[in-house]
Amino acid sequence: MKNQLIIFTRYPEPGKTKTRLIPALGDFGAANLQKQMTEYTILQVQELQKTTTISFEVRFAGGNLQLMQDWLGSDLVYQPQGEGDLGDRMTRSLLDAFESGKEQVTIIGTDCPGVDSLLLAMAFQQLDNFDLVLGTAIDGGYYLIGLRHSMPQLFANIDWGTSHVLQQTVEIAQQLNLSHIYLPPLADVDRPEDLPIWEQTVARA
Repeated sequence: MKNQLIIFTRYPEPGKTKTRLIPALGDFGAANLQKQMTEYTILQVQELQKTTTISFEVRFAGGNLQLMQDWLGSDLVYQPQGEGDLGDRMTRSLLDAFESGKEQVTIIGTDCPGVDSLLLAMAFQQLDNFDLVLGTAIDGGYYLIGLRHSMPQLFANIDWGTSHVLQQTVEIAQQLNLSHIYLPPLADVDRPEDLPIWEQTVARA
């Protein structure tokens, strides 16, 4: 399989995940939301696999391999995200994928319930024609990045967690002469005021 999808998630340990939602949901409620959103994302990827030939792996922070397998099952591929900021961790995961012979690699998180199997299929289709595919998040970041080559430069000197992430990434892409295209803008579920986005997703499911 030449196409790979990488899911970045965190083991849902109360008090250490979705911390900005703890004031609204409490430690356990925030961790449970993280758990549900990760499971929802994996279901969407498994739905995608029915129509598209891709492999996928789960890159996790927190917990350990045994805890991840106990949670999501032993039939998935897991890798720890490792050290460093988000850019370091994404660079490492892309490098591993391309070195193993993958030709199109996409990374997603689990914070954006609008990322469904149709959108993921679109991302891989666009990689046939563009070097870089970006799913734009309404907060100024991105919920998906897809590439045809490992490009560590795209993840260097980015102000992660700010509203400048997408803009900074696109500026680097332009300097590198990478052709790029955007997927529809979507909202992350990070703060208490974002919770209705998730509630609407669950209601539709």
